[in-house]
Amino acid sequence: MAEDNMFRSNYVEGVNKFEGMRTKAFWQDILNLVTRQSSELMSFDEVRSRFNLHEEHYQGIHEVPLDQIVGSVGRYKDFTATFLPKSNNMKERWSRVYAVANGMEGLPPIELYKVGEVYFVRDGNHRVSVARQLDTKTIEAHVTELPTTVPLRPGMTVQQMESSEAYANFLEKTQLSRAVPDHESIELTIPARYHELMGHIFMHQRVVEQIKGQPVTTEQATAHWYDTIYKPAVELIRKHNVLELRKDDKMTRTEGDLYLWLMDHLLDLRRQYRDSAPDRKFSDALKTYLEEENIDVPEELEDETDSSVILSRTQVMKAVNAKRALQNEQLA
Repeated sequence: MAEDNMFRSNYVEGVNKFEGMRTKAFWQDILNLVTRQSSELMSFDEVRSRFNLHEEHYQGIHEVPLDQIVGSVGRYKDFTATFLPKSNNMKERWSRVYAVANGMEGLPPIELYKVGEVYFVRDGNHRVSVARQLDTKTIEAHVTELPTTVPLRPGMTVQQMESSEAYANFLEKTQLSRAVPDHESIELTIPARYHELMGHIFMHQRVVEQIKGQPVTTEQATAHWYDTIYKPAVELIRKHNVLELRKDDKMTRTEGDLYLWLMDHLLDLRRQYRDSAPDRKFSDALKTYLEEENIDVPEELEDETDSSVILSRTQVMKAVNAKRALQNEQLA
């Protein structure tokens, strides 16, 4: 009887809490209309489709931070992004869950999908909503992970999500995850430029095929591009703290963005001067970049002796002819 009385008391309290949350949800919707920001949870099915997620691995029961739960499998339209209930029809169930949560036994673990650093509710949306109302920091959950190499984090903007989707497509087309399993994530601020990055790899594939005189798979070309072109460029950017030199600039630029700038600059020189173009290296391009940004070039960069060079068609043919000549000498 005492337990029943406690449940009824907690239930009534839950009804009052629910009314307050509905008011908060109303004003949150108004604010989001004014600021043009989304207040909805993310759809798990949409994310799964966007990033082509198939594998699932049960990870057991964990304490999961509530602020990392950003979406739901089927009820993403029933709650706001902070799990405030959107409909008065949810009052009965929400209040009962609230009463159980404040009882002697508490609530059973919820079920979550994990993708990157974020979670989606498979079962237990009301429990998450109640837990947030009770101001708890974590919740016990059965966690099933869907592995992805695409960075997904709480609080991502629409543009960042679009960029992650474009990156997922880039990984699939270039096979980078298989070619270089321990590769570092390549982040670009403009999603459309991942297609440009793919173009660099496919161009590199043709160059390597011409030099080797035999077909090269996309996976092989991607690994060669990453190890001999992209990675050395990024290491050079880090070595001379180039991004830090312009940290006061309002425009954010990633290592991937700067790599593309360097490539564009070097390839523009090739197009402008054709066969007479000088052999410019990444260090030379970095100096030009800093000069154009009105940033003093570090003395260490002035003395840099990196071995990187962008191949022109003429250079490729020279390499092919040199290899053939060597093979002919060996056969003679």
